[in-house]
Amino acid sequence: MQPQFDIQLSDSVTAQRREKALQNPGFGVHFTDHMAVVEWDSEQGWHNAAVTPYAPLQMDPAAAVLHYAQEIFEGMKAYRQPDGGIALFRPGKNAVRFNRSAKRLALPEIPEELFLEACRQLVRADEAWVPETAYHSLYLRPFMIADEVFLGVRAAQRARFIVIACPAGDYFPGGVKPLDLWLSTKMTRAAAGGTGFAKCGGNYAGSLAATTEAYENGCQQVLFTDAYDRDSIDELGGMNLFLVTDDNKLITPEVNGNILEGVTRDSIIQLAKNLGYEVAERRVTISEWREGAATGAIREAFACGTAAVVAPIGRLLVKDAPEIKLPEPTGTITMQLREELMGIQHGTISDTNGWLERIS
Repeated sequence: MQPQFDIQLSDSVTAQRREKALQNPGFGVHFTDHMAVVEWDSEQGWHNAAVTPYAPLQMDPAAAVLHYAQEIFEGMKAYRQPDGGIALFRPGKNAVRFNRSAKRLALPEIPEELFLEACRQLVRADEAWVPETAYHSLYLRPFMIADEVFLGVRAAQRARFIVIACPAGDYFPGGVKPLDLWLSTKMTRAAAGGTGFAKCGGNYAGSLAATTEAYENGCQQVLFTDAYDRDSIDELGGMNLFLVTDDNKLITPEVNGNILEGVTRDSIIQLAKNLGYEVAERRVTISEWREGAATGAIREAFACGTAAVVAPIGRLLVKDAPEIKLPEPTGTITMQLREELMGIQHGTISDTNGWLERIS
């Protein structure tokens, strides 16, 4: 049964504000005119689904999310297609992952169709916000918070699911440039049995001090290793990692509960296989990367995620140790995969995998 949403369109929409925002969208700066909201409590379940004008949330100071960080979120995009229509990219994967995160954070799981319909209804309400500029998109941020007014420590008894959206510009507005990474040697992102696989705010808050350290050392991203095996690579602060060998094989850290199972990561793996490349999901180490870069056995490295899609890596900087340089900082396979995936998302390359969901 299709979820029903009460559509409450804003009466203060201004085309001038939207046009100004779309000229220079940046990321996470300008927000669309509406948001989708669904409420939940342990007695009624999911109810009061609506699209409403974008507005600040009213919340009690004792709301559980403010004290115990019961919060999860997703990141996904809507893309303008060549015929003017709009498509979401693999939204079902986000719905599944959202519920994995909800279960881990003791939040209610949301029916996948309700999750998807909330995203569809918001994009339809704010269709004019989906950019037409090449490599631009509309970023969707579905999230859930425990808003029960209670200071006891327990699973959520009341929650809100909300979807907001913002236009997103090109991650590399001046052209694709390799990232410099900083290896975090003191701080870790996750550990076995923790929340590493969940997309929750606490994981990102815990990465910020290390990210600041990366910035202070002239790097754009931080790389984390396993909490118990400091040679084993987990992921970046907000992206998954791939290495490319001299015999055109892709290597990426295996999904072991520590890292986020990225939708972009999964798409890259499938695309690479479609293009005839072998992909190995296994333990990957800093030592292997260092030795491979020195001998030429590892020629390329790249990060991937919803925001950047694919970002080539030029160097890995390590405190009190020589940096690791890649023979091909903007490699051929890296760029091939980037162009292939972005072409599918924007509708300029045939979607043979059935990843796009047209909503207009």
